[in-house]
Amino acid sequence: PMGSERMEMRKRQMSTTQETPGAAQALHGTGNRGSNACCFCWCCCCSCSCLTVRNQDEERARRTSHELQAEGIPNCEESPAPTLEEVNAWAQSFDKLMLTPAGRNAFREFLRTEFSEENMLFWMACEELKQESNKSVIEEKARLIYEDYISILSPKEVSLDSRVREVINRNMLEPSQHTFDDAQLQIYTLMHRDSYPRFMNSAIYKDLLQSLSEKSIEA
Repeated sequence: PMGSERMEMRKRQMSTTQETPGAAQALHGTGNRGSNACCFCWCCCCSCSCLTVRNQDEERARRTSHELQAEGIPNCEESPAPTLEEVNAWAQSFDKLMLTPAGRNAFREFLRTEFSEENMLFWMACEELKQESNKSVIEEKARLIYEDYISILSPKEVSLDSRVREVINRNMLEPSQHTFDDAQLQIYTLMHRDSYPRFMNSAIYKDLLQSLSEKSIEA
């Protein structure tokens, strides 16, 4: 399935991102030793200082990534706690899940465990763009959405086909509230078909449903 492949690609991308800073540092320190540098050979050199540098760089990269996420991406939307009736309704259709902030928060928490939270973040950014009327604000938000979720250089790039990407590139010549409509629909459909069924069988959903059911019985 498209979503499963995307999740595996995301895991490999995250692994590569963490290893790259250390490798670059090691390469920089090789000087004129060329291909015999210890970090790239097959000899036993676990005690070399390059490994220490790499570990430090990886830890710094992870810390920076976490800080940026905490500052730039809210953990959840503000919403009242869901009722048992609402949580039961989420199982009826994906549309009912996505209609409520509490539903989106629970689903987003699940997507985070699958390394595909960017799908929800992109969808939410598009919804926010649709509410704007100021042209300069629209252009700025459209640019940020493109850089964050459409650019192939972004770690949060969403999975879109070539046709939709071409439409976006044309729309970006004169951005509007509907620049990403086709892309938003494609990601919505992907979440519906791929992630939603797994969410309904996840511990996140089942635990929430059980907790609310128990509270209802106690009341």
